[in-house]
Amino acid sequence: MTSAFALPDHLTAKAEPALIAADERHFAAIADSLEHATADLTERLDAARRAPGGTGQEAMDRDQEVHRLTARLRALRRFGLDLCLGHMVGEDGDAVYVGRLGLTDSDGHRLLVDWRSPVAEPFFGATHADPMGLTFRRRYRWTGGRVSDYWDEVFTADGFEGHAAALDDQSAFIASLGSSRSPRMRDVLGTIQADQDAIIRAGSRGTLVVDGGPGTGKTVVALHRTAYLLYSDPRLGHRRGGVLFVGPHQPYLAYVADVLPSLGEEGVQTCTLRDLLPEGGDAVAEADPEVARLKATAEMVRAIEPGVRLYEEVPTEGMDVETPWGDVWLGTADWAEAFEAADPGTPHNEARDQIWDALLTILVDKHHADHGDEEASPDLLRRSLAQNRELATVFDKAWPLLDPTEVVEDLWSVPAYLRLCAPWLAPEEVRRLQRAEPRAWTLSDLPLLDAARLRVGDPEASRRRRRQEAAIAAERQRMDQVVDEMLQLDDEDGMWAQLRQEGIRDALVDPDAVPAGDPDLLAGPFAHVVVDEAQELTDAEWQMLLLRCPSRSFTIVGDRAQARHGFTETWEERLARAGLDRVTMASLSINYRTPEEVMAEAEPVIRAALPDANVPTSVRSSGVPVHHGSAAELDAILEGWLAEHVEGTACVIGDPTFVATSRVRSLPPSLAKGLEFDLVVLVDPEAFGEGIEGAVDRYVAMTRATQRLVVLRGFSDSARQDLRSDSAASTCR
Repeated sequence: MTSAFALPDHLTAKAEPALIAADERHFAAIADSLEHATADLTERLDAARRAPGGTGQEAMDRDQEVHRLTARLRALRRFGLDLCLGHMVGEDGDAVYVGRLGLTDSDGHRLLVDWRSPVAEPFFGATHADPMGLTFRRRYRWTGGRVSDYWDEVFTADGFEGHAAALDDQSAFIASLGSSRSPRMRDVLGTIQADQDAIIRAGSRGTLVVDGGPGTGKTVVALHRTAYLLYSDPRLGHRRGGVLFVGPHQPYLAYVADVLPSLGEEGVQTCTLRDLLPEGGDAVAEADPEVARLKATAEMVRAIEPGVRLYEEVPTEGMDVETPWGDVWLGTADWAEAFEAADPGTPHNEARDQIWDALLTILVDKHHADHGDEEASPDLLRRSLAQNRELATVFDKAWPLLDPTEVVEDLWSVPAYLRLCAPWLAPEEVRRLQRAEPRAWTLSDLPLLDAARLRVGDPEASRRRRRQEAAIAAERQRMDQVVDEMLQLDDEDGMWAQLRQEGIRDALVDPDAVPAGDPDLLAGPFAHVVVDEAQELTDAEWQMLLLRCPSRSFTIVGDRAQARHGFTETWEERLARAGLDRVTMASLSINYRTPEEVMAEAEPVIRAALPDANVPTSVRSSGVPVHHGSAAELDAILEGWLAEHVEGTACVIGDPTFVATSRVRSLPPSLAKGLEFDLVVLVDPEAFGEGIEGAVDRYVAMTRATQRLVVLRGFSDSARQDLRSDSAASTCR
């Protein structure tokens, strides 16, 4: 086997055979096991795909097995030897190799332990203050499938012999912090730090808040914690609700898209708040700050409930219902009984079908009590009642089919309706919330639209259900014909006679074979929800997530100092108001991303607006001072940087006229959050705005830089206005 090590010339000493011989032998065993595992998985996957599809649960089990095998095979093919992150040695002298996935050889010998397993915890959590039973740890850096560097740590005074121990400022981790960035988030699993790992492995019950400033690895923690919980917590498996991961905007989701698959998790639903409902894609920022404030409360979201209940009124008068076999009296008590038939928590439109079925059952029972069942069978009577137009008309008025968008539309166009639903609003506030185009949806409308959609349900659900019932009835009729033909081939005492039993005939009909509507994968409920950049969410927006997670199991990641609209409360106070009360706090205070030179200029910017901001301490210096210059230098600076750096990415923040290229992004400050670049060029940061919002945008934009920050001034007034417009339009995307 070719050596797995490809160390550069300046690391030649690390290639000494005595230092890497054990690794080479272990890598050879891993390579052999990967070859056999890949061949075995390929064979099993081909067999699963060739197997009969079956129906119902059988088909579902087959599809899940195909999905499981495909995901495992894709993971093995994606990484090869670089599945291995490193190894550690305990006090017993045995080496344990840690990988992205667990791997065994043909004899059952463990070659790699999964990074999420309890056995692997010391690999990430051990420090010199608490070695966690380790005497030695080695981490690899992989490039092109070969080890391009490795970092040894020794935890005992006499353990340096036979190792290439490095000082902290020469470590693979510190060196990696200044490496070039790409359009996708780089792989950092091998360099997870102890403070981050402790949070990643925390339990999932209740709400965990991870508070940390720029560069502290909040996003790293959020993503790796998602993968860890899916592996370690049986309550969160995909069949038990799964995990929803919520990011601040689409550029962020594109940036981190590779991370979860690289950690072995491909089934996690990821989205922004906009993605939770169809109207989110075209929604714009609320133009009036006071209207935005009024709509941002949890109380306003709760106005949807009384708004829907107004359409669920029990009729106050009884009626005679005509049938060909005699009239039936339907009293107000009968209506009330039917209205109580809906299962608790059922959306309005789906409950409508349950109530209608209950109403027909009540009428059939009363008819038989009054007239007997000699003239009409229950099925015939039920079909007749279902076609009674007068009954249907009264029912439609008492429990109409609703469109959730129309419920919200009425709030902004019918003042009397809004007053009934939100009686706490002052008359002036009711007037202010009215608008000429009630369906011109804004970002502030989304929580109310979402609450209405979940409370009302899909107006097409009832129609789809009836079409499905009709299709099942047709399938049952077809199967009856088949059974009758089979019975003609045998006498009544033969083996086919059992098919005369009604239950067996029904069992031949597969309801799962009848097409149904596509499920809404973001509707929930989810067993756990992870929210990054959570400091931006309003109380109303929190309701969108609470509705999808009844267990209240959350991981909330954010930084109060990066809240564009201010965050003067504690996390506990903010979340309690939104509806989360079992809150545990964790803090990250070490800045791994941003050089000292950049933080020295960024800290005063945020301190001026938020004196108590959690500003993290940088662990490294780039040696490159922040450059201040004129906007006229922009092209020359970018050309010089591109010529000097063949790898890496840059970003121009604040110039809406700049056209992005393959290696240089162009973003407004509101869409830079959560991202990082080697070079960041801010153009006229004073134009980002005033007050808290402007200070936060400047602070966030400055701290995106991992190597160099340039601040240019002298932009045109028209471009400044374009920037403000772009920033407002892109908020929360």
